Amino acid sequence: MPEEQGWIQVLNLSNLNNKSFSKPKPGKARLLAYDLISQVNRSGAYANLRLPELLSDSDLDLRDRSFVTELAYGTLRMQGKHDFAISKKADRPIDELDEKIVDLLRMGVHQIFEMRVPIHAAVGETVEVARAVAGESKASYVNALLRSISTDLDMYEVLANDSAIPAIEKLSILHSHPIWIINAYFDQLKDWIAVEELLRINNIPVAPHIVAWPGKSSVEEILNIGGEKLPIGSFSVLSNALPNDYPAIKDKRAGIQDMGSQLIAEIFFATRRDEATKWLDLCAGPGGKAALLHNLLVAEKPNDSFLANEPTSHRADLVARVVPKGKVSSFDGRDSKSFGEKFDRILIDAPCSGLGALRRRPEARWRRTLNDLKELLPLQRDLIDSAYEMLHPGGIIGFATCSPLLAETKSQVLDAKYRHKDLKILDIAKFSPAGSTGVNPDGSLQLWTHLDASDSMFMALLQKS
Repeated sequence: MPEEQGWIQVLNLSNLNNKSFSKPKPGKARLLAYDLISQVNRSGAYANLRLPELLSDSDLDLRDRSFVTELAYGTLRMQGKHDFAISKKADRPIDELDEKIVDLLRMGVHQIFEMRVPIHAAVGETVEVARAVAGESKASYVNALLRSISTDLDMYEVLANDSAIPAIEKLSILHSHPIWIINAYFDQLKDWIAVEELLRINNIPVAPHIVAWPGKSSVEEILNIGGEKLPIGSFSVLSNALPNDYPAIKDKRAGIQDMGSQLIAEIFFATRRDEATKWLDLCAGPGGKAALLHNLLVAEKPNDSFLANEPTSHRADLVARVVPKGKVSSFDGRDSKSFGEKFDRILIDAPCSGLGALRRRPEARWRRTLNDLKELLPLQRDLIDSAYEMLHPGGIIGFATCSPLLAETKSQVLDAKYRHKDLKILDIAKFSPAGSTGVNPDGSLQLWTHLDASDSMFMALLQKS
């Protein structure tokens, strides 16, 4: 009999004395957290979209809802670090373990090392979830491994002091980021201390940022419910309550949007002119920037025209929830001829790696690879070329990505200027309500999460001669 099967059988015999005649009693909060972790890791779900659905279908109180969010988001965010602990104690490579066991172990390890959960509760409660979703044998394995891990609480301190392990590998494990992302950050920042601070900040949960849509709500109304005014963006508030506690959000007069993303829309709107102008948001889904831009136009430039384009049907539906349906189209943004008209202002919030929003998207760091850039970079170039074809002389393209990667930011702008000699970069400081914050020497914008407390957004304004 293999050694693993032998000691699992012994554990199972022990469990027979205690649990074989009792049903599993998983706590609802941990069971829901496991469901989310499993759906994200195994079925490709997005945590920020699926968690609200799971919570709305539950009867959990506010305290348990907060616990679920902390446990599920934290586990997904830190699972690279947790895999180190699992691999250190497991009897086989982690990729040979059952998927359910891996997700259960990650959830248990997160409670042991990252939360204020007593070890006996972290282990015992996780095992009850394991009994319910994976069966007694696998639950016994989870129990044994978590107990082994819990006897080695200084393993990460030992790792940090181990001179035989390369520094970048330590950063990757301790801060739970793939090495290629760490290298990409260093390519921009050129400072390992700054890189480590960014990695640390990416792992700290942040409350939602609210945008008070002009003409429909106000910052004062939001602050009357609770929160504090954020430093970037004219309409941004850091919430201190649940989104639905704000009447403006429930009534669709305000939205949830990172202040860096809000700033992109504000900067682009600031390029407005006195005469009537035709505006296009070329990649509008899921609709945050389109909603703010549309409401700014309605409030201050009602005679201007606005079109929010989103080719993906389900994302176009999301845009139609915050922008009038008659102003939403679903053309392929790479096909300029399908629009049948030209525009004076075109915003390209381009599909990108999303590595500038890792603190809000816990699973993104594990889903993206360098290979993704092979598809994203040509798509971004094609969108710029298409926008150029649809742009009136004197018109302006706003090219934005939620990424600090050079390939998706400054390199794309340089390539665009090489292909289209009559494009010039405008100085964003002249249009930004945040002044010179984040503005590069060439006039483009690069925000940083560890410096600006926003997503690491990039933007360049390109004007056609």
